[in-house]
Amino acid sequence: MGSRPRSGRGEAAAALFVLAAAAGVSSSGAGVGAIGANWGTQASHPLPPDTVVKMLKDNGFQKVKLFDAEDGTMSALRKGGLEVMVGIPNELLTTMANSMKAADKWVEKNVSNYLNKGCNVRPFCIKSIRLSQKLYQGPGTSSKKHFLAFVESWPVGLFTRYVAVGNEPFLSTYNGSFLLTTFPALKNIQSALVKAGLGNQIKVTVPQNADVYDTATGKPSDGDFRTDIHDRILEIVKFLSDTGGVFTVNIYPFISLYIDPNFPAEYAFFDGRSQPVVDGSATYTNMFDANHDTLIWALKKNGYGNLPIVIGEIGWPTDGDMNANAQLAQRFNQGFMTHIATGQGTPMRPGPIDAYLFSLIDEDDKSIQPGNFERHWGIYTYDGIPKYQLNFGVPNSQIKRASGVKYLDKKWCVLKPTVSLDDPKLPDTVSYACARADCTSLGYRTSCGMLDTRSNISYAYNSFYQKNDQDDVACGFSGYATTTGQDPSTGTCSGCYRCQAASYVGIIAVVVVVVPIIVFLNFVAPDCNEEAMWMAYLPRIDNLIFLTIRIIT
Repeated sequence: MGSRPRSGRGEAAAALFVLAAAAGVSSSGAGVGAIGANWGTQASHPLPPDTVVKMLKDNGFQKVKLFDAEDGTMSALRKGGLEVMVGIPNELLTTMANSMKAADKWVEKNVSNYLNKGCNVRPFCIKSIRLSQKLYQGPGTSSKKHFLAFVESWPVGLFTRYVAVGNEPFLSTYNGSFLLTTFPALKNIQSALVKAGLGNQIKVTVPQNADVYDTATGKPSDGDFRTDIHDRILEIVKFLSDTGGVFTVNIYPFISLYIDPNFPAEYAFFDGRSQPVVDGSATYTNMFDANHDTLIWALKKNGYGNLPIVIGEIGWPTDGDMNANAQLAQRFNQGFMTHIATGQGTPMRPGPIDAYLFSLIDEDDKSIQPGNFERHWGIYTYDGIPKYQLNFGVPNSQIKRASGVKYLDKKWCVLKPTVSLDDPKLPDTVSYACARADCTSLGYRTSCGMLDTRSNISYAYNSFYQKNDQDDVACGFSGYATTTGQDPSTGTCSGCYRCQAASYVGIIAVVVVVVPIIVFLNFVAPDCNEEAMWMAYLPRIDNLIFLTIRIIT
C-alpha cells in the first residue's frame, strides 16, 4: 500500500468529483482487507487534525476509525480521501434511542454535511466540473493547466463507509448500562441514513468487545454469545444482517495476557512458537484466529454464519505494564499485518480480513481504569514520532513521522536538589501531580520503572508542568520544584516537552481566499457565458488557489 503518486491526481479527482457531486455517492479507495487505524483524540495536546491526516496518508493508511464526529477531525478528513468509520459515543445512545429527531439531526450534521462539503457548494461544483471537463478536453495547454489547478485545490469528499453506534456497549464492566438503548439507537440511526438517501452507501455497526462471546472448552467450535446478553446481541445481529451491515469486534490478545498470568504468552503472537490448539480439522497457532473463529461459530450457531466481520480494534500497548513495550508491540502489530496480508483469513473464514489497528497516537487523557497501559496504545507518541518500525506493505518502506510539529520550549520541572526526601508534605505534592497528569510510565518494569525516588518525583512534577503548557505556576508544588533547561531523560524514560495546540491557519485561508471566489463565480456572475467566464477568471485566480494550497499544506 502506498500513496498515489501526485501525477495524474487531477484526472482522478475530477472523476471523484463527478461521482460525489453529481451522483451524491461516497467512494472508497480502501478494499476489503486493507489496514486502517483508530484515531482517538483524548489527548491534552493533540496534533492538528490536518497533520494527522497527512501522516495517515504518508504511511499508506486507506481508512480510519473514529470514536466521535468532532468537527476539526471531520473537516480534515474531508480533504484526505480516506474511508471513514465515524462514531457515536456511548453517552449519546440514550438520546439517539429516544428521539428520531435527534438521530436525524446527528446524521445531517455529522454525515450528510461532510459528504456534501466534499464539493462545498453543490450546484456550483456540478456546473464547474462539467465546464472544466470541456476545458480539459480542449486543445489548449493553458486550459488544462487551469483545470488541474482548480481540481487540485478542492477536497475530494469524505468517504464515510460506516457509522459506529456506541463502542463496546455490552462490555461486562458496564453492568448493563447500555443494554436497553443500543438497539433502538442503532435502528434510529439507520432510519436517519435512509431518510438522507445514504442507506445503501453507509452502513451501521456496533463495535463489540470480544467478551460478548465465549467458549466453555477453549475451542472455537464451542463458541456462543454470553447467556446474559444472548437475546440482545441476536436482535442486533439480525438487524445488521437485514440491512447489509457488519459485525465489528475488538480483539485484544494483550488483555488476555494482562488479566491471566497463566495465559501462554507466545499464543498471543503470530510466530508459530506456541503449542497449537486443535479443534476438529482446524488448527490454531495464535489467539487472534481462535478468537475470531469463536465469533464465527457463535454467529453460525444462531443462523448468521455469513455475516461480514470487521476487526474494529487490535493492537499492543508500549508502556504501563511489564508486558507493554515497543519490542512486543512491534512484534505483535507487524505479525498481525503480515498475517492478514496473505489474504488467507482464518480456518472458519478464509479470505481477506478488514481491520483497524489500535491505535494511531497515544492519548494521555484516557481513563486508566482498564490499566495503566490504556494511554500507551499508539504506534506514535503524542507528537507523531513512531515508537518502532512497521512495514505497511510497501517494500523497503519506513514508517513516517508527523511533519511540521511545533513544540513548547525545552524546559522541564524537577524536584529541587535541596529538598529532603523525608519531608512529610512531599508525598501529597506527588499525588496531586499524578492525579492531574500522567504517571503511568512509573511502575514495575515500565519505561521509567528504573528511576530512583528523586527522579520519580521529578517525573510527576514535569508531567503536570507540561500538561499545563509550562505555566510557571504549574511548577510550584509548595516551593519544592524548579524549572531547568537540562533534559532529565534517561534510558527508556523520556522527559517530554509538549507540542503546541493545533493551528487553524489553513481553515482561515480557505475562508478568506477561496470562499469569496466561490461566491463571486456562482452568484455574482451566474448568467455569464460559462466558458468565457472561466477562461477570463481562471488565469487570475490560480495564483490565489496555489497560495491557498501552500498555506494549507
